[in-house]
Amino acid sequence: MNINIQKETLEAPLAQIIGVVEKRQTLPILGNVFIQLEQNTLTLVGSDLETEITTKVHNIGGEDGKTTVSARKLYDICRSLPAESQLALILEEDNRMVAKAGKSRFTLQTLSANDYPRLEETEWKHELKMSQQQLSQLLTRTAFSMAQQDVRYFLNGLLLEIRDNQMLSVATDGHRLAKTQITIDSTGIDLVQSIVPRKAVLEIAKFLDAGSEDDVTVKFNASHIRVQSGDFLFISKLIDGRFPDYEKVIPANLDKHIIIERSNLIDILSRAAILSNEKFRGVSLNISQSTLKVASHNPDQEHAKDEMSVQYSGEDIEIGFNVNYLLEALKACDSEEIDLGLLDPNTSCTFHGAGNSETVYLIMPMRL
Repeated sequence: MNINIQKETLEAPLAQIIGVVEKRQTLPILGNVFIQLEQNTLTLVGSDLETEITTKVHNIGGEDGKTTVSARKLYDICRSLPAESQLALILEEDNRMVAKAGKSRFTLQTLSANDYPRLEETEWKHELKMSQQQLSQLLTRTAFSMAQQDVRYFLNGLLLEIRDNQMLSVATDGHRLAKTQITIDSTGIDLVQSIVPRKAVLEIAKFLDAGSEDDVTVKFNASHIRVQSGDFLFISKLIDGRFPDYEKVIPANLDKHIIIERSNLIDILSRAAILSNEKFRGVSLNISQSTLKVASHNPDQEHAKDEMSVQYSGEDIEIGFNVNYLLEALKACDSEEIDLGLLDPNTSCTFHGAGNSETVYLIMPMRL
């Protein structure tokens, strides 16, 4: 194998793959990237046995062949080279790879490509097409609410649900919930629910262009999800479990609705967060006629207070929240004004863009 490639051309797909390659792997070969040159098409694969990324680069010169080499070391070599460097990758007879660029020379160990574990392509039960922008919205508007290493393993991922020509994404960690939906053509598909693991969600989101109308093909079966756009292919195992009934969690009897300017609320919450308790991150919201007051304090007897004008004419209410949960949800919402729904200090709040309920965020209150 002999590959001649510009360093930027190799660096970009390696950057896509590097996130899925295990840093601490049980199998040494899982720290490697699979490299194959065949008929001027370079194929790169990274895997951790649960998720797999395949990407292709066309019109690459050299001699056909395949091998595996340390993904991190090859990526770092590419990053360290001067811009527009021409890189030669040569597989030698002693199963070592030599990477040469200008006067720089690197010799790397390789492992046989025949031993590289690949996720088997299975039969796919459902297939959908959407734009990169649509899939990006589904993930970025909800992914931050996924749990991390929760013993309730089904919370360590994101629910994708298809029903009635709608595709929904829902994430919750037990303290907050995010739900959004888009309209798609799901003709012939009944109710489908799949829980995509946290790592897979984050890796898919990395390659999506939030402003692109390029097509993405999404395929499902009972155990796997497959996402493909152009020369990028992603396959992941799904989490086997039952996601909580999110519809029951969202309260329907919230009788207090406050219209708030989102950017202004983010600003005053960010300021109040500075002096909040570092462990619990609590802030109190005191809402009265046309005014929202935010306050925080910490064990050092330090206090922060701020206020802003809102559209509200109901009875006074004071309620506490984790300020990080509020800020993350507010930053994911793209409406200029939000509708905050409340009932009492012990009931979860919801908010969504004013006049737009396709994306809904729920946060449980906390005692301060």
